[in-house]
Amino acid sequence: MDTQQVSAPPRAPSAGVVHINIRLTDGYTIVSNRLSQHRGLSLLAIGLGTHIQSLPDGWRVGIKALAAVFPESEARIAAALRELEQHGFLRRTRERVGGGKLATRTESYNHPEAAARGRMRECAAAQVPEAVPAPEVLPAVATEPMTAAEPVRVPGREPVLLSEPEPEPEPEPEPEPVRVRVPEPEPVRAPEPLRASVPDPVPSPVPGPRLVPTPAAPRKPRLPLPAPQQPTEALYAAAADLLAGLPRVAPLFLLSEEDARGLVPGVAAWLERGARPDAVRAAITDDPPVPLRHPAKLLRHRLAALLPPPPPAAVPVVPLQNCDDCDRAFRSSVPGCCQECRDARAYADEPCLIGA
Repeated sequence: MDTQQVSAPPRAPSAGVVHINIRLTDGYTIVSNRLSQHRGLSLLAIGLGTHIQSLPDGWRVGIKALAAVFPESEARIAAALRELEQHGFLRRTRERVGGGKLATRTESYNHPEAAARGRMRECAAAQVPEAVPAPEVLPAVATEPMTAAEPVRVPGREPVLLSEPEPEPEPEPEPEPVRVRVPEPEPVRAPEPLRASVPDPVPSPVPGPRLVPTPAAPRKPRLPLPAPQQPTEALYAAAADLLAGLPRVAPLFLLSEEDARGLVPGVAAWLERGARPDAVRAAITDDPPVPLRHPAKLLRHRLAALLPPPPPAAVPVVPLQNCDDCDRAFRSSVPGCCQECRDARAYADEPCLIGA
């Protein structure tokens, strides 16, 4: 009974998280604990780094591309990317591409320390050239010049032959031995050791001009909120009713009383120019950005930027008049006769020239 049950399942902890893991065969990514349990990163940066490591190569991970997928704003996503870049999990560089354009190259690292050591080794190997072994130099063999043998002479005495010959008739004087001068061999010069062809030290790369993105174009001045040319109490009342009824159609556009009071002149200008209330409502509320943080500012911008042109001036209508002579209707601003009757009167007043 005192034997330990090795195969017994471990007890579940009484507190804390309990993992219910299922073996995955597809659709998973291996993420290092250096990122998932980093104490210096925010939760947003850890989640964004995990998402970037799960994406395939070539996927766009710019600020605008990420903001189009997730509900966080561009400012929060940019701050998270800076955190990852500061701790080495991300590296962004600007490169020049064809057509004189600049592109951002993003590199994601799951082990920043190992990647940094690898880059340092590559830089050291590129700057220190390999040593070329010097060739071995063979020792020179010195040769002594060969000279003819000379008789042995004792200083201060006449030369004495070592062995006296037997008395013989006096021989004829022998000619002096001809000394052949052997030319001295030229000394063998040891070949100079070949110097190791060590290339010139690689100069440190001169930092080129920093590729800084061009500053953003200056923003256009904010357009003023339009106002009606001939404001009336009925026009302002219709504009206020339209703004108060926006939450029933678009719940995101819930305005405060102060914001609605400030936008009334802009809506009144639209109504004065002949825009119908439903057309105004659709133009200023359709397709809002996500998330919508300042509905009043968006409405102010759209009321000023999308203002329709004023209607064309009405052509004045000339009233109808009855001719005093023929009683026919004709258009004229003053009563009297029509054109035909005026011509007939002028012809009747001329003198008759027949039979004169």
